[in-house]
Amino acid sequence: MKPLNKTTVEKKDLPVRILQFGEGNFLRAFVDWMIDKANGSGVMNHGIIAVQPISGGENMVRIFKDQDCMYHVYLEGIKDKEPVKEIALIKSVVDIMNPYSQYAEYEKLLLSEDLEMIISNTTEAGIRYEEGDDLTAKPPKSFPAKMTALLHKRYKKFNGDKNKGLLVICCELIEDNGSTLHEYILKHAGYNDLEEGFIDWVNTACHFYDTLVDRIVPGFPRENINEIKAEIGFDDNLVVKGEYFHVWAIGGDSIIKEKFPLDKAGLNVLFMDDIKAFRAKKVRILNGSHTAMVPVALQLGCETVMDAFNTPEIEKYINRMVAEEVLPCIDEDPEELKAFAARILERFYNPYLKHYLKDISLNSISKWETRDYPTVYDNCKKLNRDAKLTIFSFAALLVLYSGRSAAKNFTPNDTPGFLEFIQNTFDGNNIKSWVAGIVNNKAIWKENFADVPRFIDEVSGDVKQILEKGMLEALRDII
Repeated sequence: MKPLNKTTVEKKDLPVRILQFGEGNFLRAFVDWMIDKANGSGVMNHGIIAVQPISGGENMVRIFKDQDCMYHVYLEGIKDKEPVKEIALIKSVVDIMNPYSQYAEYEKLLLSEDLEMIISNTTEAGIRYEEGDDLTAKPPKSFPAKMTALLHKRYKKFNGDKNKGLLVICCELIEDNGSTLHEYILKHAGYNDLEEGFIDWVNTACHFYDTLVDRIVPGFPRENINEIKAEIGFDDNLVVKGEYFHVWAIGGDSIIKEKFPLDKAGLNVLFMDDIKAFRAKKVRILNGSHTAMVPVALQLGCETVMDAFNTPEIEKYINRMVAEEVLPCIDEDPEELKAFAARILERFYNPYLKHYLKDISLNSISKWETRDYPTVYDNCKKLNRDAKLTIFSFAALLVLYSGRSAAKNFTPNDTPGFLEFIQNTFDGNNIKSWVAGIVNNKAIWKENFADVPRFIDEVSGDVKQILEKGMLEALRDII
């Protein structure tokens, strides 16, 4: 088997236009895969240097260097109800560096004439404000402080030249990711009494974009890596496995569309002024379906999303919930919404990814409130009806967390105090009182579920059905 490096693969030199904070599986199988496609199609010519956002990780750097920063992305999925597979060799990553051990090289890069943009995925915990973070450290500790120091050095190097500002594209899974980073940079600038000219330069010469990213990326395929290596013909120790589906919504000014034309390479990248409406739509359809399905499917013995959708009753339940209760409450063209939902739900049939329900179930209490309660509320207020299918999922969640469910080998992973309250107050002789106590516990919920008349009655009835008949019969009754 051939090694993967420049002795076996031709790799052309690319100008380094992108500094990428993060070298993990998702960025490599999503962002870098897209940039490589755009480079290959001739619409871009962008090299990437990946920067490790935290100290450590020397082993990862060594593997990257051994392979001259090349690796394969191995995608499998369903498209138009047919299996599809794509294997891509990514050549657009020029180098990788750790700023903690290579600060001089890192600083030289961030002051480069060619640098145009920053892309980041420092995890949800990465975009946080740490008061007093030392901007003179090499480098500062937190990502926003690193960015503040980076931009300030760049501002001074180029004497405030407005043409030397950077485009900043955040992929962290928080709302308003780019806007929040921008806010924290200005906060660090104020705390450190940086000059007004710098603050003006950040606000006018630099551009921050909020994004929503979507692709399931399990990562290194440890279970069958030898078969994959044999298939690709290389000893690649950086293979990343992911689903074929992808979508990237980027919100902000129009400059990004001109400078980062991924859509012209045939990629599902959507540029828009504001991504809030798109995020809400995606969260209700995809994430809301996942969260509603999990407590039902776990109590029917399913382990993965594919197991669930191979169960006819669950498949029918989720498809009906989306079609009848979710979509009618979203203010967009019905046919376009229907097509969007079909593309989303098609992913549930992907036989190649083991998307475990127990993993999706993490923190289901807050997830249900964020993803599914809005559908219940809107059906009540906009359409003057009960969202019976969505409400059923809340009842299923309460039963799952009560400790009385049929789910075997499942332990809820949620806020301990909330779980204790649900379990310790359970009263099989007065289900309505138990449900009311949970729903009215303001320590658990941000929303006031009392805004939806009959909610407690509906949930209580569904809980009784599940406990008395079992999940399968209760589900059959509701659909």
